[in-house]
Amino acid sequence: MRTINPWINFNGNAEEAFNFYKSVFGGDFTKIVRFKDLSGPDFPVGEEDANKIMTIILPIGKHNVLIANDVPAFMGPVNENENRSKISISAESRQEAEEIFNGLSAGGNVEAPMADSPWGAYAGMFRDKYGIEWIVEFDASYIS
Repeated sequence: MRTINPWINFNGNAEEAFNFYKSVFGGDFTKIVRFKDLSGPDFPVGEEDANKIMTIILPIGKHNVLIANDVPAFMGPVNENENRSKISISAESRQEAEEIFNGLSAGGNVEAPMADSPWGAYAGMFRDKYGIEWIVEFDASYIS
């Protein structure tokens, strides 16, 4: 497997969250599709969902992308306090790990600050201000 690309569901704030993620990771969105872009006789879209995000993609690094969508009203809300799967980021240096951790955890809840771990990595864990859980680590043994 060459890549793993997490896909996150949001309650109408996917674009806001992804603009925040873009401010940390940099880059440009490679795709933004709104529900209104797909509206038609076979797929009617209500006014409350028209501007919500059907798909948004942000490249992260050389081979990975972060993907998201807003959940349309007819499907009900996503529970933002549930224990979602964590997104794990492997940084190329301690400095990069610190920068990513500090950027993404701003306004969120740090569960484990960046520190040397028992398994040999420099790692930290947090839930960002959008309720998404992240692990950021740097493991020198993976650097060739």
